Amino acid sequence: MTVQEHVRVGVGCFVIHQDPNDAGKKRFLIGQRKGSHGANSYGLPGGHLDMFEDFATCAFREVLEETNLKLDKSQIRFITALNTIMPTEQKHYVTIFMYSQVDSVKDVKVMEPEKLQGTWKWVTLDELKSYHLFLPLQVFLEQKDLDLSFLE
Repeated sequence: MTVQEHVRVGVGCFVIHQDPNDAGKKRFLIGQRKGSHGANSYGLPGGHLDMFEDFATCAFREVLEETNLKLDKSQIRFITALNTIMPTEQKHYVTIFMYSQVDSVKDVKVMEPEKLQGTWKWVTLDELKSYHLFLPLQVFLEQKDLDLSFLE
């Protein structure tokens, strides 16, 4: 296993949809990772921050590249940043969490099948707790001082 030499910056985005078929309940996208650190765990659409890229642009780009959904860049919001140390994989990330809402879910597709097992899933916050989560997402949910009302 190669040891990561520098801290990397990752961006994960909660893509939220209010389900009209379920009393407007908020759901967001997760997918099962494949072929990278955290393989077999479920995480948000996202990826690495490119040089000179702002957080919203990264979230916009990664969500489009992975899910085919085009977010409204003016509506992408910052939630928090977390220091994520992954001792098993010998990796260290600063993980930026963002969120945005979408009106339509009809265009969602797996755009990078080499990185995602199966299909994207729309889940509620309560449903999320039953999945084996990618460590940064698990650490996010363990934070006691975060306002998660945007997901409820």
